Amino acid sequence: MKFGVVLPGGTATQQLEQAVVAEESGWDGVFVWEAAYGVDAWTLLAAMAERTTRVMLGTMLTPLPWRRPWKVASQVATLDQLSAGRAILTVGLGAISTDLPLTGEVIDLPMRAEYLDEGIDLIRTLWDGGTKYHGRHYHYECDRTDLTEVGRPVQARIPIWVVGVWPRPKSMQRVLRCDGVVPQIEIAGREGSPDDVRDMRAWLADRGCVDLDVAIDGETPTGDPAAAAAHVRPWADAGATWWLETRWTMPHHSDERMLEIQDRLRSGPPAS
Repeated sequence: MKFGVVLPGGTATQQLEQAVVAEESGWDGVFVWEAAYGVDAWTLLAAMAERTTRVMLGTMLTPLPWRRPWKVASQVATLDQLSAGRAILTVGLGAISTDLPLTGEVIDLPMRAEYLDEGIDLIRTLWDGGTKYHGRHYHYECDRTDLTEVGRPVQARIPIWVVGVWPRPKSMQRVLRCDGVVPQIEIAGREGSPDDVRDMRAWLADRGCVDLDVAIDGETPTGDPAAAAAHVRPWADAGATWWLETRWTMPHHSDERMLEIQDRLRSGPPAS
């Protein structure tokens, strides 16, 4: 299992320094959240790429239906070049209640799902060197092969992780086209468990998808390595490949929250 941290917020300078601490403290990945307005995720990640050498870098997450896919493809490819192949793109439908101000964006769920599917396909087409894409919602044509050449990622395949609602079939079908899943487990009357991850992995394996990353997010205690490792171990045993340490409680940028995440980073990942 690998261990990443989703930075809760703060200024660009604060988050940049937190990324440096994360790498120094043994974490495997640093992820930032992408809001409609605030600290720009991709500028921040590019700065992190220049200050770090090892950690994977990405968003958690990019609300792709509210972004131009060709622009996102350019941003991620640029990050991949600057980081020497350490970019990850995590995408989802976007959370209307917390992520979207009144901007006139599409909020219809089925329509957002269509935009998400086409956006994933268009981004992959561009990274693979393609110059044309035609879907129901997105159309892209560009004969400038020089732009395609200089915009190629370092990684042969930049990982695309997607939020997948288990056990919803349509959502899971989308997962089959990606490289990783951030499970949103919907079982009536209870929270998701490692057994649900086992069931999901079995469903994926039955469809030939065995190498997919599974990223579980949550909180582990600071200053108690044994308890932190014990909390994560059942998820690893169930087939999760990443643990993402989070601190989502508002306000994200308070002095208390900045000290809390700094202390947790310095305590190191919840490895056995």
